[in-house]
Amino acid sequence: MEAPNVAAALVVPVAMPALTRDSFNAQSLGRGLNAHVKQARVLMVGAGGIGCELLKNLALTGFGEVHIVDLDTIDLSNLNRQFLFRHEHIKKSKALVAKEAAQKFNPNVKIVAYHANIKDAEFNIGWFSSFKLVFNALDNLEARRHVNKMCLTADVPLIESGTTGFNGQVQVIKKGVTACYDCTPKETPKSFPVCTIRSTPSQPIHCIVWGKSYLLNEIFGTSEDESAFDHSVDGENASEIEELKRESAALRKIRQSVGTPEFPQMLFDKVFNTDIVRLRSMEDMWKDRKPPEPLDYKTLMEKAATATASKDTVLKGAQKVWTLEENLVVFNNSLERLSKRVLDSKAAGGSEAPIITFDKDDEDTLDFVAASANIRSSLFGIDRKSKFDIKQMAGNIIPAIATTNAIVAGLCVLEALKVLRGEYDQAKEVFLTPFAPARLLGSDKSRPPNPDCPVCGVFQKRVCVDLSRATLNDLVEHFLKSELGYGDKEISVSNDVGILYDPDETDNLTKKLADLGIKSDSFLTIADEDDEEPFVNVQLAIQEATEPLPDKPIKGTWEGPIVIPTKPKKASEPEPETNGNGLTNGKHSLEEAVDTSTTGTAKRPYPDDPTEASSVKKAKTAPADDDVVIIDDSAGGFIVIDDD
Repeated sequence: MEAPNVAAALVVPVAMPALTRDSFNAQSLGRGLNAHVKQARVLMVGAGGIGCELLKNLALTGFGEVHIVDLDTIDLSNLNRQFLFRHEHIKKSKALVAKEAAQKFNPNVKIVAYHANIKDAEFNIGWFSSFKLVFNALDNLEARRHVNKMCLTADVPLIESGTTGFNGQVQVIKKGVTACYDCTPKETPKSFPVCTIRSTPSQPIHCIVWGKSYLLNEIFGTSEDESAFDHSVDGENASEIEELKRESAALRKIRQSVGTPEFPQMLFDKVFNTDIVRLRSMEDMWKDRKPPEPLDYKTLMEKAATATASKDTVLKGAQKVWTLEENLVVFNNSLERLSKRVLDSKAAGGSEAPIITFDKDDEDTLDFVAASANIRSSLFGIDRKSKFDIKQMAGNIIPAIATTNAIVAGLCVLEALKVLRGEYDQAKEVFLTPFAPARLLGSDKSRPPNPDCPVCGVFQKRVCVDLSRATLNDLVEHFLKSELGYGDKEISVSNDVGILYDPDETDNLTKKLADLGIKSDSFLTIADEDDEEPFVNVQLAIQEATEPLPDKPIKGTWEGPIVIPTKPKKASEPEPETNGNGLTNGKHSLEEAVDTSTTGTAKRPYPDDPTEASSVKKAKTAPADDDVVIIDDSAGGFIVIDDD
């Protein structure tokens, strides 16, 4: 019997080549789109909650080159949702640490990080122009508007995103195709009457504003921070403002005693005794409410002996509502720490005392504001708050949800893929609204540009300027009137500061543009003052010439003639029909004011801002903008807390 051929019976398996991440991406996206992704050079502004998730997504999707800009450092409070960071990264640059962490997801992606402000001069229009796509992952209005303007000027697509709590939004912005960030005007919050903040607080937030925007600034910051208060000259406010000025003068004298043993008591006696006694003397003010009770420093210190002995425990109790005595201990301790910072700065050679401003992550200023606000609340019979609560209210913090950030970051990449394919007609504005009755994700077609938008509704051009010799007269007479076709039209020229030229303001014509504060990447707005067929506003982006301009000191960057469009004529509104009695036919005005957003009979309006979308309906308790908190008061006023 022949022996079996064992060798022939063995089947040697052939090893299949391992699929790489790029192979998977090519299968998912298609080879064409995957090639676009690998070649894309993109910019991400912001490396916080959304930024960490977005950077991870960009790396895993295989974007060829990703640049990150963020000026912030990592704080303990970031770690619960910014997953690229660890405890050992606290106080380090967000951008640099994010780069190191995200690189591990895909070593083939080139990541460049900048620990800097996106408004710095190095990030100019030419730099923005080098990117295929820009992602905004920011948390404040001013920076968003800056990136929006730079992307429009550089003609680079922008993916705008934002979250607030459980809500989020993603928007594609393309010059001339979709609405930009400023196409919908942002509501400007009203400020709260100064008399309420200074004299008649009725809510904890009133006392927090007083501690943050008034007292801290008077002693350690810029004296009399008027931006936080409404200084309209009505009868009641005018007298209060005069008193405010007198108090500021008294506080400046106390400020000179910073670091002395007498300093804490001098400040305490001034704001919690002398000022309160003055308020009580205004009897008409307290006819319908209980007057505040002044405090005696020495008496309260005696009662605070136990709290003083356990100072370290008190300072660690951020979740606990401190007693009045415990607040005095924190007040004195925070003054000691802040005073030391002032003295150390002077000892190091500082000619003037440093300006210390509020920062929610600065324990010294937070403790001072928390203790000051709580002591003041006690005087007026207002409930005190824990340091944790005060940090949220003073720092304008909306609780951040990691899941929301992850969903919004994923939506950013999905919209980015449409942009890379050039499918702007498929781009959506997507809203994440988990508590809406219909569905989690609601999407609408991208809105067209608003012709009245002050940012994208203008005619934008870039010009090269020899700033060493160009004058305003060169711009007006030899460039705008001759080359841009303004001719004999009456025009005005302005920048961010104000009007530089108009027919009645000609003093600046002989001055060099550089002497007027115009530099590379400055923006000038030219407005046509003619009544008949005026041009739309023209925005000129100034680019400093890299080589001498032989003929004229100002030169356009375009080839051939250009035609500035004229402003469209607005149709006159028809006169309303009346019923003969002077009353307008149709719905009653009260019926017209009914909010249909909850009935489903009207299309859901677009939120002005991703961070405003969820809070407009909750204006009595939640922030309504990236950098303000608005609290509705029964008296009809508003409080504004600037986010430092």
